[in-house]
Amino acid sequence: MPAPTRGGGCANGVDPAQMQLAPDSEESLAPMLPASGAVVLRSFGKTYGLAGLRLGFALASADIAKPLRAALGPWPVSGPAIAIGVRALADSDWLEATRGRLGKESARLDMLLEGAGWRILGGTRLFRLASHDDARGAFERLLAAGILARPFAGERKRLRFGIPGDESAWERLATALQG
Repeated sequence: MPAPTRGGGCANGVDPAQMQLAPDSEESLAPMLPASGAVVLRSFGKTYGLAGLRLGFALASADIAKPLRAALGPWPVSGPAIAIGVRALADSDWLEATRGRLGKESARLDMLLEGAGWRILGGTRLFRLASHDDARGAFERLLAAGILARPFAGERKRLRFGIPGDESAWERLATALQG
């Protein structure tokens, strides 16, 4: 099994945390699990914006699920959290609309960053990883404008940008990137 890395990814595997936001993603990973030795962790934080709910689940083959359950012991989840989780999973219309909106917004962010001289390295529908020779200076200008981008200690030319939340945030970002 791949070892988890800081930031929620996997050292040698697929991090499904944002998979539901990808175009044409499958709602259920269960049919894709091999007969044994697989665990897929899911949370409501990224896809549904419900990080404070502290709700997630594991999909695992039977040979892994039983020892995992025994190792974790009882893990109580509140009734309201379960109700919210069930409702979120059932709302496929919301998920599809969110996929479409975030697809357009991530493309808009790419255009904004590229127009300001950044090179897009990758990302998801929730963030973009970009490179610029003056990433550190840009980070400081963004902070001064009330915009937090994620710097990387080992990659001084890179920043991770989240999707702005509303039109005024888009305008603030555009102004700060031109500074």
